[in-house]
Amino acid sequence: MNQLPIIDISPLYSGHEHAHLEVARQIDSACREWGFFYIEGHPISAARVAKLSDHARRFFALPAEQKLEIDITRSRHHRGYGAIATEQLDPQQPADLKETFDMGFHMSAEHPDVLAGKPLRGPNRHPPQIPGWAELMEGHYRDMHDLASTLLRAIALALGIERDFFDRCFAEPISVFRMIHYPPRLTATRPDQQGAGAHTDYGCITLLHQDQAGGLQVQNVRGEWIDAPPIEGTFVVNIGDMMARWSNDRYKSTPHRVISPLGVDRYSMPFFAEPHPDTVISCLPGCHDASNPPKYPATTCEAYMLSRFAETYAYRREADAKAT
Repeated sequence: MNQLPIIDISPLYSGHEHAHLEVARQIDSACREWGFFYIEGHPISAARVAKLSDHARRFFALPAEQKLEIDITRSRHHRGYGAIATEQLDPQQPADLKETFDMGFHMSAEHPDVLAGKPLRGPNRHPPQIPGWAELMEGHYRDMHDLASTLLRAIALALGIERDFFDRCFAEPISVFRMIHYPPRLTATRPDQQGAGAHTDYGCITLLHQDQAGGLQVQNVRGEWIDAPPIEGTFVVNIGDMMARWSNDRYKSTPHRVISPLGVDRYSMPFFAEPHPDTVISCLPGCHDASNPPKYPATTCEAYMLSRFAETYAYRREADAKAT
């Protein structure tokens, strides 16, 4: 109970159906027992990760006034820079000791959803100070969307639904690619301030690259916190709340947190796979029966995400209050 499984997903890129089913079986087991697992055998190269990591360090080292030119609290669609302590994942703890950069599915100002003022829809806001930043990030976002789609097809196999079910849901998604910088623990304003407070993720699945600093912890079924250390060449994958709702808790949305390292900076890059905002999240066929009825009312991706954002971000609560 103290070691997350490692799953080689390279067979998903072959034409062998039995190999796809075997990977789906392993994912199903990991999602039922843990809600967390590592993947290896994916197509994201080490050179790509190294280039992204270099760009992250350059961005977070910029003067605060330059990062705040794309301040996320001034964005209507949650894109840009989040300063330290603007996010509070655990409401029982101080705000998180981290700063972030968020981007999503890019939509031009002329897109009908943007013109209609729909939440979480709009153009990305990239820092102008770093040459090549936008091209690198937009390309990586597309590649991470493809990787998430490959995993979601395996999950569809595991759940016994149409293999392209999630493909249909993820057209023009609200998935988020995020870069995170965790300063050393000695910079905390309180002894109990953590890098990221205990929480579950909001969306369907999260694919995380973490550097060698460590600090990620996952709660096992006994309620114990165990380390999920960095493993070269892997992503950590975890189930989010929307997938837990879709699967009627067949798949676990597992609490996790980040303990800031003592004397070093930590950088991580999660990709939060989240569907089109109008997607209805309701119990999937095969995930309920007379003895196990649906546990959650149907909702939409947009409604659920906005409710969770309001819990986490003070600026979102203030904006919602003004809107009402």
